[in-house]
Amino acid sequence: MEQLMQAPVAAVIFAITIITSLITFSNQNLYGKLMLHPYNVSRGRYVYTVITSGFIHKDLMHLFFNMMSYYFFAFQLEPVLGHWQFGVLYMLSLILSDMPSVLKHKENYSYYSLGASGAVSAVVFSAILYNPLGGMMIMPIPVSIPAVIFGVLYLIYCSYATKYSRDNINHDAHFYGALSGLMITILFHPGILPYFFQQISEKVQSLMH
Repeated sequence: MEQLMQAPVAAVIFAITIITSLITFSNQNLYGKLMLHPYNVSRGRYVYTVITSGFIHKDLMHLFFNMMSYYFFAFQLEPVLGHWQFGVLYMLSLILSDMPSVLKHKENYSYYSLGASGAVSAVVFSAILYNPLGGMMIMPIPVSIPAVIFGVLYLIYCSYATKYSRDNINHDAHFYGALSGLMITILFHPGILPYFFQQISEKVQSLMH
């Protein structure tokens, strides 16, 4: 209940995503209508799927990992970013993270995309700006690393996977979602950037002494 009071927008998005995903697991017709289809979207058809595709998932594992990441960061982020600001960050990043895929696959009729990964990446990277030295885990490595280092490695991996991976994961959405989260957060709170670098600078100086 405390989290609901402190982060009501995050809680509503969390609930809608889980409920919609669970419903579409057993409703293939609705599932197909909500998926992003760049071929159609680029031609002005089913444009709403740029948003609806972010509220459905391929399977329970896909939903679980996205919502676990969301849960750990969104409910801490909203109180410091602001309620309406969090809503704008999430929804705008959802759209922005899909745009490169729409352009890239506009001639590929067989390409579809779905999942909240782009918007979740935005939430994670926005949170990193506020706490760059916080510990984060990368599976299956058993030790945590500073969030800022995780962020750099994540972007490098997404950039590499976009070019070479054949795992049917939309790495473009992850990459551009993360960048969207950084940019939107800085637009809302310009002072976060000097704070971010100050935190890192102080840590580096403490390690050097």
